[in-house]
Amino acid sequence: MLVSASRLLLTLFVGSVLVSSSPVRSRSSYAVKDSHNVPKKWSRVAEAPLDGTIHLEIALKQSQFDQLERHLYEVSDPDHQRYGNHLSTEEVDELVKPSDVSSNLVHEWLFDNGIEQDQLNYSPAKDWIRVSLPVGHVETLLDTKYSIYRHVDGTHLVRAPIWSLPAHLHKHIDTIQPTNSFFKGAPRKSNVMPVADLGESSPANVRADLVASPPPDLSVAQACNVSAVTPLCLRTLYGTLNYKPQVPGKNKVGLTNYLMETNNRSDVFLFLQKYRPEAAQEAYQFKFEIIANGDNQQTPDNATQLAAGKDLEGNLDAETIIGIDYPTPLIAFNTGGSPPFKPDANTPTDTNEPYLVWVQYVLAQKNLPQVISTSYGDDEQTVPESYARRVCNQFAQLGARGISLLFASGDSGVGGDPEVCITNDGKNTSTFLPSFPDGCPFVTSVGATKNFNPEVAAFDARNGFVSGGGFSNYFPRPAYQDDVIPAYVKSLGGAYKGLYNRNGRAYPDIAAQGQLYQTVWNGRDVRLDGTSASTPCASAILSLVNDALLAEGKSPLGFLNPWLYKKGYKAFTDITSGNSMGCGTDGFPAQTGWDAVTGFGTPFFPK
Repeated sequence: MLVSASRLLLTLFVGSVLVSSSPVRSRSSYAVKDSHNVPKKWSRVAEAPLDGTIHLEIALKQSQFDQLERHLYEVSDPDHQRYGNHLSTEEVDELVKPSDVSSNLVHEWLFDNGIEQDQLNYSPAKDWIRVSLPVGHVETLLDTKYSIYRHVDGTHLVRAPIWSLPAHLHKHIDTIQPTNSFFKGAPRKSNVMPVADLGESSPANVRADLVASPPPDLSVAQACNVSAVTPLCLRTLYGTLNYKPQVPGKNKVGLTNYLMETNNRSDVFLFLQKYRPEAAQEAYQFKFEIIANGDNQQTPDNATQLAAGKDLEGNLDAETIIGIDYPTPLIAFNTGGSPPFKPDANTPTDTNEPYLVWVQYVLAQKNLPQVISTSYGDDEQTVPESYARRVCNQFAQLGARGISLLFASGDSGVGGDPEVCITNDGKNTSTFLPSFPDGCPFVTSVGATKNFNPEVAAFDARNGFVSGGGFSNYFPRPAYQDDVIPAYVKSLGGAYKGLYNRNGRAYPDIAAQGQLYQTVWNGRDVRLDGTSASTPCASAILSLVNDALLAEGKSPLGFLNPWLYKKGYKAFTDITSGNSMGCGTDGFPAQTGWDAVTGFGTPFFPK
């Protein structure tokens, strides 16, 4: 067949060979590729303007993901001879790049629809194609219709619940977004309580002399106060108080900010002055990486921003991590998105899927923090399974490179209020609501505890905060959970049968303190509940483990779960009291061993 100049350029670009025997087939009829019901908290409000812009992300099928997964588990299994021999960026990219056949077919489809080569951008492995197009063009490309949807909290998204592809492309494209994913990525924080409202004269009832110069034999009773958790308490409780990081710089820790959140340096400075004085200057030294116009406002918030609690989440994360990990360098990834439409009163400001934007950015970086903390998530059923699986596979790529990804398990127990605990399949069946991405088997999910002697599963009656836990409906139970989860399910004695997937990936994996964290925000002391607190805390502790490993010339922990379920659980304090209440039930109980409230429990660094 004849090859045009533009096609020849494409051929050279993607490293493919188009000849007369090319597998590129003639056009086929369109058929529905994916559909997803609009979640209950979203409602359609208007048609999307046809001249608005959508930043389309096309996920080509990865040619050797099964081999990547094999490598991931081998380098993450403490009993395997390859343990700790993490893959390079180039090795990962080679395993996930699409086949020439998939690449050629997808590009021919794009060209046939009037899209030029110079409009396309690629991930390093070329398994993602990015292109910005008018809504009207995308509607033709995907044989779909976009609309504006509003969440009950007032935010908006532009989505198309049903979309199609030519039938011959179905097996070559995993997902295209933004289309039918309503993932919101809400922060996992449940409450803000100004200290003044609690009637306490001291911000945390902690002696200043202990903060400035803690004795090496400081006890938990001396360091901790159940009404206000501070870095001194956490460092004492989890055994890091007397550990001095040995290779800061070689070892790093990261956090993620979404939804126009950032970490306010002046607030972080005030916090560290009070609760980790020697680390105060780090507030002005930790690094930001701004992705897709992410926010990094360091000026005072306006009235609207204050009312929305802007930077509460960001401040909590940075203050917790630096308060524990100093002087380990912190990198904050602030992910935003370009406006998809010409601004007006009825159009949203962001159509991007936050995890897609972030994970594609970090996968393109060769030098990353060894531990990355994320305090954002949403109900699993807000995203289509195809999207969830592909994002999960992206996380596996990071794990294969030796990166530990920790995610907050949620703040609503098994699902929140009874009226929201229904399926999104049109049948409105009662169900527990698992969280995404906690159900992804390639991340480590973090629940929350409270109190100190002993710690128990977190629950705050004042605001309804309950540590989240459950079983995925999308992802089956991974092999590393086979020795513990069936026994836990059996111990339930048939309770909640039909409300959860007993064969699904179970979470959380671990836990940490997550209630009444002292936080400085807008220049004042507030206290926060949430797995948004426990996740940066656990991340900071595990980052110090990496510091000790790297100082001995060993590899970092990397993907934690195979190690955790085989041997690592011995370094965690079992939590045996509490429940993951929700959906009008007591939820799953904490008990001896792993449970669906606190996982294996809380870390103790000396072990």
